[in-house]
Parts: sequence; structure tokens; C-alpha cells
Amino acid sequence: MTEQATVSKEEWLEARRAFLEKEKEFTRLRDELSEQRRQLPRVKIEKNYRFIGNEGELGLADLFGNNSQLAVYHFMFGPEWEEGCPSCSYWADNYNGMDIHLAHRDIKLIAISRGPLEKLNAYKERMGWNFDWYSSLNNDFNFDFNVSFTEEQQASGKPIYNFDTMPFHIEEAPGFSVFQKDEQGDIYHTYSTFARGLDIFNMAYHIMDMTPKGRDEDDLPFTMGWVRRHDQYED
Repeated sequence: MTEQATVSKEEWLEARRAFLEKEKEFTRLRDELSEQRRQLPRVKIEKNYRFIGNEGELGLADLFGNNSQLAVYHFMFGPEWEEGCPSCSYWADNYNGMDIHLAHRDIKLIAISRGPLEKLNAYKERMGWNFDWYSSLNNDFNFDFNVSFTEEQQASGKPIYNFDTMPFHIEEAPGFSVFQKDEQGDIYHTYSTFARGLDIFNMAYHIMDMTPKGRDEDDLPFTMGWVRRHDQYED
């Protein structure tokens, strides 16, 4: 934690106003970056992915509902797992209640995992979440979007994650992907982000960043070493 100076109210106000200019610059740059993101090219989805949901077997187009835009959180939950990833669960806690707001901007937010639907439903009920969650257990969706890795990929030390090859000795990874459906029903992949690119979806971290201690993770064995599923904290 950075040691903070103790100053008068007038000195604090002067420092705060100076920092506000940096925050405004960051906001302007973020808006510019968001506009550039919207101008990125897109890729047409040609594969006929089939998912399992509470409605039965569904195609990718069905996951949009009545919307033309689909936001997918790639939730780490492998086929043999009994619980979802604690870090992904930390992220997913941010999504409850968001659906209705996004739907009024033509966006459907869902989660997709390779775990079987019955396990996803049981874990969703345990966590008290209300967003839609679909199983990609019987298709290549997770592998094609570089958030699941075969044993051979893990052994090679060179699976593709976050648009580069890197050692990754676990079968699942987190990510966020966006899709668009046109009036003809064709679907396009417009954006994906991984690793620290996911920070923007976690409100708890943004609140921590406003506090004197910040995320306070430097002395932990690994980043997010403190995170538990929200029903597993001891106090």
C-alpha cells in the first residue's frame, strides 16, 4: 500500500483537481477506444453449433432471443467439474439483474460452459444467479474460441489464449465474446477479450481500485488468491 501524505483540505482539493484532469483524459481515451472497437471487422460464423439449455437443443441463433447482439461470458466449468471456477463465480456475481437493462439496448447476456446442463443448473441455483447459462458439452464452441484446451494442447505448452501461444496447463480458461445477427439471420463474431481484458466486467474490482489499499493482492501467493465462491467466505 502506498503511503499517503496528510494535508490540509485546500491542498487535498488542489491535488484532487489535478488528478481529475487525468481521469477526464482517461475517459476520453476510453470512449475513443470503444469507438475503435465498434469499427473492428467481423467474422461470419459458418459452423452449426448446437447447445443444450433448459429449452432443449438450440442453435447459436436461438441464444440471441429477440436481440440482434449476443454477449457471452465463457465460464470455466469443465465436464467433470462439480463446481464452477471461483474466479469466474466472482465475475458472474456482477451479472445478476443486468439482463433487463441490456435487453433494452438490444443485447442478450448469457454464460456458456462445457459442463453438462444439470450441473450448471445446480450450481446456478446454489449461487442464486438468474442469467441464462448454456452447455457446449457436445460441440467445438469453447475450443474454437480458445477457452478450452485438449490434453494435447496443454502438453504442447503452446495453446492459443489471449491471441498468443502460452503455457496453459488447465483445460478451461475465462473469456468474453460478442456476436451480431443481421436481418437475414447470419451471425458474426465481432469481439473477444481475455485475461486482464475481463477486468472491465468486475464492479467489485473497480470499487477496490478507488480505495487506499486498492486490490491489496501484491503479497498473496497469486492474484485473486483471496477469492472464494460467495457462499464459502468464513465471515
